[in-house]
This record gives sequence, C-alpha cells and structure tokens, in this order.
Amino acid sequence: MEVEEVVENEVKEVVTEKQEERKQFTVLGFTVWRVLAYFVIYSFLGFVIETAYGMITKGVIESRQSFLYGPFCGIYGLGAVVMIIFLQFFNKNNNHLFFGGFLIGSIVEYLVSLIGELILHVKWWDYSDMPFNIGGRICIFFSIFWGGLAIYLMSYVNPKIDKLIDFFASKMSMAKLRFITAFAIIFLIVDCLLTTYALSVFFIRKVYENDLNVPNKEIIALEYQRIYTDPKKVAFINKYFHDEKMIKTFPNLKMEDVDGNIIYFDCFVGDITPYYYKLNSHLRGDLVKILKHEKSE
Repeated sequence: MEVEEVVENEVKEVVTEKQEERKQFTVLGFTVWRVLAYFVIYSFLGFVIETAYGMITKGVIESRQSFLYGPFCGIYGLGAVVMIIFLQFFNKNNNHLFFGGFLIGSIVEYLVSLIGELILHVKWWDYSDMPFNIGGRICIFFSIFWGGLAIYLMSYVNPKIDKLIDFFASKMSMAKLRFITAFAIIFLIVDCLLTTYALSVFFIRKVYENDLNVPNKEIIALEYQRIYTDPKKVAFINKYFHDEKMIKTFPNLKMEDVDGNIIYFDCFVGDITPYYYKLNSHLRGDLVKILKHEKSE
C-alpha cells in the first residue's frame, strides 16, 4: 500500500505541474519564463561576441553591454526573442527562414535605432556609408546577414538552447520558476529605467557643457537647468552616473548634430579612457591567428 501511495502521489505531482504549466501566460505559444530565458541567454552571448569582436578589431577590452548593470547586449536578446517567436511562421524550409530573418531582423534593427535616437538621443550605429541603407539605420548587407543568421539560429543554435532551458526547468519546481521569472522581470525593468535616465542626463550634460549644436538645443538647455540646479539630483548623478561610469559602460556613444556630423561622446570626457584594458600588439596578433586558424578548419 505504501508503494502504491508513493507512486500515486508522484503521479499527482506530475499532473499538477503540467496543469500549472498550461495556466502560464504565453506569448504566441511561448511561456514568459522561456521568453525571458531566451532574452537573458542571447543577451549574454551577444555580450561575449561583441567583447571578443572589440578585442580583435580595436585591441581593447571594453564594455559592450546595453544596460548599466549586467553583462547583457540587449539588441541580441531582443532580436533573438523576436526572431524565434515570429520565425516559427517561416520555419518550413531554409528559403522561408532566410526571408523571415531578412524581414524581421531589419525591422527590429530599424526600430531599436529609431527609438534610441528619439528617446535616448543617442546613435547606436550608423550605416550611412554603406550601400542600400535606409536612414543609416539598416542596410542590405546586415539584412542579408539577418537572413543567414535566421537559418543558423533555428536549425542549429536554438535547439541546443531549448535543451539547456529544459534541463534547468526540469530541476526546478513551478514555484521556483515563477520566482526566477518575477525577479528577472523586476531586475530588467529597473535596470532599463536606470539606464534610460542615466543616458538622458549624461546626454543633456554633455550637450549643454560643450555647447553642441544639436536639434532641440533650447529644450535641452532648459532641461539642464531643471536637473542640475537641484543639489540632491546632482549629488545622485555625480555618484552613480558620472562621466567615467558612463563612458566606460557605453564607450561607443555617439550623436548627430544639425549638420549631420557624427559626434562621439568620448571626445568630451578628458583623460578618461573608454575601455578597461588595452591589449598589447602580440596578444592581439595571437587572437587574430587563432580565429583565422579556426575559420580555416
């Protein structure tokens, strides 16, 4: 009888967990837990890729994170989430996947660039010098790249990520999954809000102090007076969002003036280096050789 009771209880637990899974809110068939897991994992992978790219191309170890806190490159996480969710409708063959990636990747890249300029007043990237670009925000080269990436993502990478997520999910109860999901949502929201505020006050400070000829210059001057005449706000900003913190976290921040010139913020921070560590030429050369060797194999 005891054995039967144990088996019966285990079956009930499994059934209960399955019922709990069905009750979870989903986004086009994906649970919030899985969407968040995608975002965090791909954002971290993007951070690693971008850091390695900076080491090879610029010879420095610099921040490639999108937020003030956490090693996350948000454009990768956001792009991966959107592509995985919507590419399920194109997942018939490689031609459909390529078209879906080309279209979805371009839309996401354009919107992220546009939002960055309209809300944060910063320019994340600029493709103006590349052929077949739209407003410098997207170009044919990277749109084709998104198409190829979609095939690789859905055929090879994401199945492995799904296995990893399923492994961790199998080791935790639904209560733990809910707690982790809630914690991740709160952390990301707070981090995003702090980042938005920090970038805004940094942009206003640099434009006003250096008398930069940018759109809405008069409004920015009024905002500077409103923010930087408040001693408490100034103390808070100087402690947490000072020039060194901002330029080391976002070393490639740039903006466009009214004449269309691209202005890099690291020009206005004195002797602060926009990187954490500069590689010597020998180490950089070894990294390039390693990459070339792996590519040839």
